[in-house]
Amino acid sequence: HANCSGPAPAPKPDPDDGRADEWARELRLFGRVLERAACLRRCKRTLPAFQVPYPPRQLLRDFQSRLPYQYLHYALFKANRLEKAVAAAYTFLQRNPKHELTAKYLNYYRGMLDVADESLTDLEAQPYEAVFLRAVKLYNSGDFRSSTEDMERALAEYLAVFARCLAGCEGAHEQVDFKDFYPAIADLFAESLQCKVDCEANLTPNVGGYFVDKFVATMYHYLQFAYYKLNDVRQAARSAASYMLFDPNDSIMQQNLVYYRFHRARWGLEEEDFQPREEAMLYHNQTAELRELLEFTHMYLQSDDEMELEETEPPLEPEDALSDAEFEGEGDYEEGMYADWWQEPDAKGDEAEAEPEPELA
Repeated sequence: HANCSGPAPAPKPDPDDGRADEWARELRLFGRVLERAACLRRCKRTLPAFQVPYPPRQLLRDFQSRLPYQYLHYALFKANRLEKAVAAAYTFLQRNPKHELTAKYLNYYRGMLDVADESLTDLEAQPYEAVFLRAVKLYNSGDFRSSTEDMERALAEYLAVFARCLAGCEGAHEQVDFKDFYPAIADLFAESLQCKVDCEANLTPNVGGYFVDKFVATMYHYLQFAYYKLNDVRQAARSAASYMLFDPNDSIMQQNLVYYRFHRARWGLEEEDFQPREEAMLYHNQTAELRELLEFTHMYLQSDDEMELEETEPPLEPEDALSDAEFEGEGDYEEGMYADWWQEPDAKGDEAEAEPEPELA
C-alpha cells in the first residue's frame, strides 16, 4: 500500500481573496480526495497483492500483537522442534513481555537446550532494532564515532518503517453499519487515526523485557552526548534541540543548550544550529497532530454504546499446558533477556563537561 500512497498531483490553489464560500472549499477538499482515490486505484491495479480479498481487521490486529506465536511455540514444542519453539516463544514475548505463561515456557525450553541470551532470535525484529542495540553498546564502550554512525542509521531506518506503517493504516476498512455521510467518513478516519497513533508503540523496541521509552527522543539523547564527545558541537546542539521537542522540561538538556549558547562564539555556532533537525520536527509535529485528532474523536465522536466499558476476555491459552511439576528442576528462571550492558546516557546526556556551566535563569 505504501507504494501507492505518494502525494497526488498538486491541487489548484485556493482563491487569493480568501472569500471562497464554504461549499466551494468543501467541494475542492473532496475533489482532492477523489483525485487521490483514483490515483490509488490505478496504482493498485498493477499490484497482484491487491487482487485478493483484504483480510479482516481483527486478523490483522492478531498478527500485529504476534498472537499466532503464542500457539506456534507450543505446537513446535509438541513436535520436538525445540530450537524453533524457543524462537517463537521469544518472538511473542518481545511484544507481550508480561505474559507469564509464555515466559515460563521459554525458560523451560531454554533449560532443555541451554540457550544463551545472545542466541535468542526475534523473528519479527525490525532492521533498526539490532542497529540501535549495537549503537548503544558502542556508546557504552566509548566508541562514540561508530556509535553515532549506527545511531544515525537506526534513526533513518526507524523513520522509514514508521512512514510505511502510516501508509498501511490507509488500507481497506470494514463498514459494519449505516450512518449519515459525515459520521461515516469520521468513523473511517478515526479508525485510520487509531492505527497511525499505534504505529509508534508497535515499532518501539523491547530491550530486556522493557520497551524503550520515547524511542526517537532516546536516539537524539545518545547522539547529543556522542557528538559532543567527538567535538562536533554543531550536531550536538541540533540533537539536543531535537530531543527537547519530545521532553521540553528536561532540566539537564536545558542546561546543555545553555552551555552551547554561552560558548557559541568559540565553536562558531549560528542561531540555526540551535534549531531541531528537520526529520525530528516532521516526526514530532506528525505524531502530536495525530494524537490530538484522535483525542478529539474519543471526546466527541464516540457513540453512546461505546461510552460503556466492555468486558474483554483474555486470549485462550494453549491446551494441555505444562504443570508446575513439570518445571521443577528444569531451566533457570532469569529476570532479564539481556546482560546488564543497557545503560541510560550518563546523567541523561551528561551535562557538557570540561568547562563550568552558566546558571539557568
